Amino acid sequence: MLDPAAPQLVVNARVLQFSWLPADPDAAAALVPAGLRPRPDRQVFLCQYVVDDGEQTSGFDAFSLTYLGLALDGIDPLPVEGIPGGWWTHYLASTPQVRAFAVARGAPVASGETRLDLRGEHLTGETIVDGAPIIRTVARVGHTGSRVCSGHQRYLTARDGQLFHADYPYVAEPVTPFEVESVEFLAPRHPLYALRPANPLVICGGLYSPRASFAYPPGPNALDDPSAAADPGTAHPSPARPASLPSGA
Repeated sequence: MLDPAAPQLVVNARVLQFSWLPADPDAAAALVPAGLRPRPDRQVFLCQYVVDDGEQTSGFDAFSLTYLGLALDGIDPLPVEGIPGGWWTHYLASTPQVRAFAVARGAPVASGETRLDLRGEHLTGETIVDGAPIIRTVARVGHTGSRVCSGHQRYLTARDGQLFHADYPYVAEPVTPFEVESVEFLAPRHPLYALRPANPLVICGGLYSPRASFAYPPGPNALDDPSAAADPGTAHPSPARPASLPSGA
């Protein structure tokens, strides 16, 4: 078993990431624990990614992952400004190795497979649980160029009643053009159905990168004062960054 406190590196993953406004903002916000505050618009993020070969990692085998959650107010990654911190609500990993690594860090882990199928200019992402797709996304994508997105993303988790955070550095080559055409939540009885998008679909930003690299930092670290995120007098709202990549597994 990998040491969950040790850093890990992933290179050249295929990553589809974007965010939207939910159909039921109250149901989405109810997934955020006390002491943290979701953004006023209850923005939901989704990341579907595939690591095709274990040689792309410093310690994992090949795996795929889907995670979802809500962007937070007042929990901003440093030193980068303008990127909201995120609370993971669902974390569906394909291998026991990655699930064990992530659950030790407090992620809300479950078993699931992620597929990204590119045919022409259309990319279809599917998140599969027990052999059936529960999320299907379709995006129109182009090609990479000279543009590179880089930075950090902060994610929060909980373990044994304690909140933790970790800042994930990333470098990605996004494609242009990029347009999300549809997002389907196919399992109304699954808990993640609370995060389904509004109709009509409102996309807040995102990207597809056929070559995204990111690190799992050492840690995670305890969040010293989560109550500050719930105090409007001390919070610092952050706008969404249209082409940022929430990395991490």
